[in-house]
Amino acid sequence: MSFSNEQLERYSRHIILKEVGVKGQRKLLNGKVLLVGTGGLGAPAAMFLAAAGVGTIGLVDFDAVELSNLQRQIIHLTPDVGKPKVQSGKETIQEMNPDIRVHTYQEWVNSSNILDIIKDQDYDFIIDGTDNFPAKFLINDACVLAGKPFSHAGIIRFQGQTMTYVPGQGPCYRCIFKDPPPPDAVPTCKQAGVLGVMGGIIGTIQATEAIKYILGIGDLLTGHLLTYDALSMSFRKIKLAHRSSCQVCGEHPTITELIDYEQAACDLKQS
Repeated sequence: MSFSNEQLERYSRHIILKEVGVKGQRKLLNGKVLLVGTGGLGAPAAMFLAAAGVGTIGLVDFDAVELSNLQRQIIHLTPDVGKPKVQSGKETIQEMNPDIRVHTYQEWVNSSNILDIIKDQDYDFIIDGTDNFPAKFLINDACVLAGKPFSHAGIIRFQGQTMTYVPGQGPCYRCIFKDPPPPDAVPTCKQAGVLGVMGGIIGTIQATEAIKYILGIGDLLTGHLLTYDALSMSFRKIKLAHRSSCQVCGEHPTITELIDYEQAACDLKQS
């Protein structure tokens, strides 16, 4: 593909990077990233992916924009209150960058539809922007079974964490957290609160991982959990090991079909 003069100017700061260049920018424009959740994590991730020129972005979210979202979900504006989040997100992305094709899925993800959504555009990379454990395990298992890389993340109060799974290159989320905790054992952001900028910090790291994966550059957070504490302004990188007995990516997997844990289909709220 050739670049228009407008595209050369838009992506000029990428093109002069030797790790990106014209070839890398072409990879980004051909890239496809799916974001499950257009909330605190998905909102900044989607905006930076769009600005970077990732050519196809999928947005999954059943919710409508609420006033309480605007403290952190920066893809939505006050006039968007009441709109479906995927519609609001699509409008913002298209205003930012007309190069981007946005596919929207206004539905709860569950065991019956998540693989179809992932396969819909044959997405290269998945970003988990949800804030409940049943959804996170569902996304992990779906990506492992589909052979898709993804970025896990979570935020609450002043803390955040993220890790990246790439098939065959390190542990999956279930290797580290074997099973979901009991329902309501861990509070959500709605219950415990969250500093608004946390989604921006961690969601932007998730977008960075997606961009690096598409470009094939640098070191991804495979085999590592990156944690962040805003109060102490400290990052910690924890080494993780693949668990050979993992139920989904281990040597003898026992999970070969997707499971809907309690709340996965009815309470898939975005952080």
